[in-house]
Amino acid sequence: MNGFEAIANILKKEGFEWMACFPANPLIEAAANAGIRPIVFRQERGGIMAADGFSRMLASQGKRGVFCCQGGPGVENSFGGIAQAWADSVPILFLPADDRDPDIEPNFSAPKNYEHITKWAASINSAEEIPNLMRRAMSALINGRPGPVLLEMKGKAMAQTIESIDDYSSPQITLSAPDSNDLKNAVSNIINAKNPIIWAGQGILYSGATKELKELVELLQIPVLTTMQAKSAFDERHPLSLGSANRTAPKTAWHWLKESDLILGIGTSWTKTTFAIDIPDGKFLIHNTNNLADISKEYKTDIGLLGDAKLTLQMLIDETRAQLGSTKRNNDSVIESIAIIKKEWNDEWSELLNSDQTPINPYRLINEINKAVDHENTIITHDAGHPRDQIMPFYPATVPHSYIGWGKSTHLGYGIGLAIGAKIAFPDKFCINFMGDAAFGMAGLDIETSVRSGNPITTIVLDNGTMGGYDHHQPLAMSKYGAGNMTGSYTTIAKGLGAVGIDVDKPEEIGPAIKAAEKANKEGRSVLINVKTQQEDKFSIY
Repeated sequence: MNGFEAIANILKKEGFEWMACFPANPLIEAAANAGIRPIVFRQERGGIMAADGFSRMLASQGKRGVFCCQGGPGVENSFGGIAQAWADSVPILFLPADDRDPDIEPNFSAPKNYEHITKWAASINSAEEIPNLMRRAMSALINGRPGPVLLEMKGKAMAQTIESIDDYSSPQITLSAPDSNDLKNAVSNIINAKNPIIWAGQGILYSGATKELKELVELLQIPVLTTMQAKSAFDERHPLSLGSANRTAPKTAWHWLKESDLILGIGTSWTKTTFAIDIPDGKFLIHNTNNLADISKEYKTDIGLLGDAKLTLQMLIDETRAQLGSTKRNNDSVIESIAIIKKEWNDEWSELLNSDQTPINPYRLINEINKAVDHENTIITHDAGHPRDQIMPFYPATVPHSYIGWGKSTHLGYGIGLAIGAKIAFPDKFCINFMGDAAFGMAGLDIETSVRSGNPITTIVLDNGTMGGYDHHQPLAMSKYGAGNMTGSYTTIAKGLGAVGIDVDKPEEIGPAIKAAEKANKEGRSVLINVKTQQEDKFSIY
């Protein structure tokens, strides 16, 4: 077999069933011959976004996304998608092909240029290296801090003959756990704190630890906040849920972050970002992460708990039971306080959530989505900008992976690919991406990919004819030259791509449109709902 056939057979052995791609790459044909379905996207970033969404959904079950493309323009065009996956810690196997000599300028070297946005990057320079290099790539993919892994396939090496892949062996998943003395100290501090909270990160989702998180929360009777990437790791209907935070969040999250004296971070990097709330000064911080570099990275860590989130939670549960003994913690006052603040918050926002204005207020749109969907059987994701900031606080995530929160880096248009990847992972779910008109312009053609590949999704476009908020950033450019304003019939585009297009102009049309879209998705048809909205600059920031 040649090198491409060897890699395809290893991918098959590792359980890959489909591969996102953009030609030309000989691995596409080799994968098809091995029984792995190639899905060609309209651009490289679209394929990476779908592989990303698939990995987020199923990494806890041992399945991850893979993407391949050609060298030169293909690997160059892929940079943004891989950078986003790196920022959000998403495991993707990236397999570009290339024939050029990277030491000759201006040839592009994938390993050199991607080394700062991948966990591991290497080139295949001889076919007999393939089993060893694929083992190393897979080990990097499944162990430690999640992130993209790159293995470049050099044309001359891949054309060589390799007798077998018998030398390939699947790498072992290796998990670590915190020191027992640190753990005892952590539990003691939590029990004796006046206002402790839990800050849950996406390590909960990657380790499949929602059950353990709920058990610890209820055992300690303390509130829990999830990060944007971890939204859906904890049921937001739970009385101890503070909701999920990016730079906007429910009022409960803001209140308890300010009032807390101790924060237990589980499965989080605690990386400061424009798209998250900073931890206020003066907190006692207990930090669990599987990446040593995260400890005391941006915040002074008082107790570090290095290890897998699920193993750490199990140990915390056991140690909490040991220290509490038969004592049952009762924190009815905390539950009551959360409920009071939630009610205050809902009352404050009721006018916008129920607005009858036209063009439609985005918060009314979100409220109608909440009324129309079955949250446990729906997967929804936002896109960058105002759609993210508006929907994050007000859409309650319920079961794990019912919401895809993303955006330490914020690439417009990312939501369409994520929704396609989610649909591939969970074909029976109603998969929605919620995006602005500018975001649609960056990635909208991959609606055709969802149609062609038989992975129907629903795209809800907030069509306000402008880039939200930019009249504040560039007032003269906007007022004098209209820089940032945009027009178009997005339902016409959707219909031209083989999808169903639905225009919504009045609030009362939203619910029926979503129901029609869900029905069409079940029948195998993708849908775009174009909602004429107004720009709204009020956000849940306290």
